[in-house]
Amino acid sequence: MQTSDQVDPHSHQHNHIGHADEHQNDYPMKPTRPSREQLAHIHGWGADLDRKNRPAVPMERTPPRFIHAHEEKLPQQPETVEILVSTERPGITPIFGTAQPPKGLSGMLRRIAFRWAENDMRHWLILLAADRVNVVEGIGEDLAKGKVPNVLAEMGIKSEWEHNKAGLAKKVAIGAAVVGTAVYLMRRRDR
Repeated sequence: MQTSDQVDPHSHQHNHIGHADEHQNDYPMKPTRPSREQLAHIHGWGADLDRKNRPAVPMERTPPRFIHAHEEKLPQQPETVEILVSTERPGITPIFGTAQPPKGLSGMLRRIAFRWAENDMRHWLILLAADRVNVVEGIGEDLAKGKVPNVLAEMGIKSEWEHNKAGLAKKVAIGAAVVGTAVYLMRRRDR
């Protein structure tokens, strides 16, 4: 017969008082959740709460507003400019954008990019390069028309200065280093 202080080594019922209770104070049993007041500063928080507590409920409509799908096939938009079409599509979509037709060197790059499928890295890398080339082409067009573009304002320097001074300083330092290196290499080559 065993006393209460003795433990049968073959029994699965051990007295773990010394083990489990040591760590119970380290980890609370229930995770604490922030209150609504603590989360209210997050933009859009609470959109999935009860309808009675949602601020947009008076503005919502029942049934909700949306564009009904056309029961018939959409009429084909006429092609007035060159449209680049993915190799993965059998034809052109009924509606497409015409505001920025491909032109110049950037347009040539876009035409090359559309030779590959959309799952090919070359497609996207060439399109990214075409976007950068298009920026330079736009600046050239502005200068040709006699308009000097405000590149710094278009890059968002004012917002960077107001909201991200450290990031702006880093960008300026990197830009200065790149320009300085380029000037140094050009002078060294001329010698």
